[in-house]
Amino acid sequence: MHSEPTVAGIDVGGNRKGCHLVVLQGNVVVLTDRGPPEHVAQSTCAAGAILVGIDSPCRWGIPGFGRTAEKALAKERIFCFSTPTREKAMTNASGFYGWMLNGERVYQALSTSHPLLKTVCDHRGTACFETFPHAITCALLGTDLASAKVKRTQRRQLLEDSGIDTYLLKSIDALDAALCALTALRLLQGRCKAYGDAASGLIFVPQT
Repeated sequence: MHSEPTVAGIDVGGNRKGCHLVVLQGNVVVLTDRGPPEHVAQSTCAAGAILVGIDSPCRWGIPGFGRTAEKALAKERIFCFSTPTREKAMTNASGFYGWMLNGERVYQALSTSHPLLKTVCDHRGTACFETFPHAITCALLGTDLASAKVKRTQRRQLLEDSGIDTYLLKSIDALDAALCALTALRLLQGRCKAYGDAASGLIFVPQT
C-alpha cells in the first residue's frame, strides 16, 4: 500500500511564545507540538518528515543590500519583514528580532537531518526551506484578497479548501505552521516557486 508523504511546518516565535509544529501525512494532521527550537526540530525528525517549511528567515540580511528574495516579493506587492544583519538583531534593545534568532536555532538544529534547500528542484532527500504564511496566502488567494485583518479566517479556509481538517489547529500559530506544511507538500508535488538566490536565501511559495 502506498503511504502518503509526511511533511512538516514550523511557525517560529520568540522565547515566550515558542515554536509551533504541525506534521501532515498527505492532507491529514498527524501531529501538533510546540516548544523551543531544539524540541520542535527533534519532534520533526521523530515524525519522519521529508520536507519542512519554516516561517523564519534562513539567511541574515547582507549589509547595505538586504535579501534578494524579499526585494522580489516586494515587487509583487507581498509584504514581509526586512531581515537585518545578525549583528543588528543581536544588538536590538527591544528584543524584536528574538524570533529570528530562534529561527536560526531551528535551522541549526535541522542542519544535519534536513539541510537547507538551495534550488527549487533540490529536494530528492530530506530538507528544510523558508516560507511564510502571508506569502502563501497571497499566492493562493491573490494579493488583492489576502488580508492580515481576517488572517485567521482566510488561512483556516485555505487549509480546509486543500482538504486539511483544521479541528486540531486551535491557534493562529498552528494554522500558520500548517500552511508551511502545506507548502512543503506542494513542493514535493512540484507546485512551488522560489524567490531569491542561494547566497541570501530562497523563499518558497506554493503555486495554484
